[in-house]
Amino acid sequence: MTPSNVAYQVMWNRLISVVEEQAQALVRTAFSTSVREAGDLSAGVYDVEGQMLAQAVTGTPGHVNAMADAVAHFIRRIGRDNIFEGDVYITNDPWEGTGHLHDITMVTPSFHNGNLVGFFACTAHVVDIGGRGFGADAASVYEEGLYLPIMKFAERGTVDQTLVRIVRGNVREPDQLIGDMYALATCNEIGHRRLVEMMREFDLADLSGIATFILDNSRRATLERIAALPRKSATGDITMDGFDTPITLKVKVTVHADRIVSDFTGSSGVDKKGINCPLVYAKAYACYALKVAIAPEIPNNAASLAPFEIEAPVNTIVNAIHPAPVALRHIVGHFVPDAVFNAFDKIVPGLVPSEGAACLCNFQVSLRPRSDGPAPNNARRSEVLTFNSGGSGARPAHDGLNATAFPSGVMTMPIEATEHAGPVIIWRKELRPDSGGAGKQRGGLGQYMEVGAREGHEFDIQAMFDREDHPAKGRRGGSAGAPTTIAQDDGSKMNGKGKQFVAHGRKVVMAFPGGAGYGDPSQRDIAAVKRDLARGYISSQVAADDYGLGPEDIQAVQDAIAKGEDV
Repeated sequence: MTPSNVAYQVMWNRLISVVEEQAQALVRTAFSTSVREAGDLSAGVYDVEGQMLAQAVTGTPGHVNAMADAVAHFIRRIGRDNIFEGDVYITNDPWEGTGHLHDITMVTPSFHNGNLVGFFACTAHVVDIGGRGFGADAASVYEEGLYLPIMKFAERGTVDQTLVRIVRGNVREPDQLIGDMYALATCNEIGHRRLVEMMREFDLADLSGIATFILDNSRRATLERIAALPRKSATGDITMDGFDTPITLKVKVTVHADRIVSDFTGSSGVDKKGINCPLVYAKAYACYALKVAIAPEIPNNAASLAPFEIEAPVNTIVNAIHPAPVALRHIVGHFVPDAVFNAFDKIVPGLVPSEGAACLCNFQVSLRPRSDGPAPNNARRSEVLTFNSGGSGARPAHDGLNATAFPSGVMTMPIEATEHAGPVIIWRKELRPDSGGAGKQRGGLGQYMEVGAREGHEFDIQAMFDREDHPAKGRRGGSAGAPTTIAQDDGSKMNGKGKQFVAHGRKVVMAFPGGAGYGDPSQRDIAAVKRDLARGYISSQVAADDYGLGPEDIQAVQDAIAKGEDV
């Protein structure tokens, strides 16, 4: 008997729970702090054709939307006649995975009663993959680390130990990386177990019925949202720092009756350094931008993503092909939504936010015993990667979020976890006052960070920043957010990207960018201005100069703070 629509809806919800448990298993068992603390991962379940049916809530759009296309590559490369129960497949191919070598994707076929019924897939960012390390310094993908083509990590339950030895021999943190690989395989197994339990409970022989229900309903709901939009085209652009020279993304967004096309013709060409973006990753964020704008509550799957199409000429910075260096593809990829929003705002005004910090404010510290003098016996080498965020852009009806990663959704790493990973010290980490652009709705605040090493260590820092020269722009009269700055504690300016040496005893001082404001600052509610002043989000000068708060009101707020009273 065919299940009812109500039963299918229950199964759909169950599938989402299954993949969320899959993702949480990865968080609990992963070795890398980027997975355990920042949630830089994705997890999903697919039908036998490789179409994504459900994704975990935990994860990033770049991973999950790119991974939505990846399983079909696995099926094609492995071959259907070579797929066995107990298999696990692996790759970090930037063009058939999620955009750079530092992301490992695992795919596991799921069998029920001896028959292939679907696949589970997951992705995680790993702290090291060899080569030059995580950064923009490479001139080709060959320099960026160990490449793993789509292949079997395990066949019929037996792990390929030759592959494990090759990986261990080519990376700086072999225990962490091999641990993460096993964690990825295990989380897929958790998903498979829960899926089989569900299929037994509902007496399902395969997933064809629930797959049709999910994909048909998602497609129909998404197309209804698109059909309600005006049939228009508009252009948008955004300029970012790049590595040595600025980069511009140009996009034309066209709304058709049954799809939305984002065409990036005219964008900058491939860069000589590793900030280039494969098309699969640019597509992930272009789709995400439009989907959250018009259909945020429709679950993410193959059918709800399909109507959002992307076009980009080969060898533009959003369609870099092999062997372009792509290690920091996220920097360009995270600017894609703001470029799309700048166009879409002309089609549907008053819907999308102002520009924000865009890319993550990441840095990796490579620590080692000091070379300019005697080092203590406990000095050691270590790789510590930390994810951080600037402020997001203000929204039409809400302030931007402070120190919150949009569009990636990756969490900021706690100081304790970062310092536990190696001999690094985070001397300062706090919100950056006045960094959010003024507006009727204020932009989100960036952060201050100050990093050094424990006694007896020197280090290289891999900077992965942007917005130094091109801060976030406001919308509808809102002001720009504050730019990024980076320097050593003696005032020596540092570059926003690339590996740079920091001597024993020195610190690196960073200020991460703020999001831009939305609307005329003079229209901001006075109570909100007073609240921002009381919370330390803005200074007295900004309250007066940008928002017109009078001396009496400023003094009243300061008096209330001194007395411990609410403002």
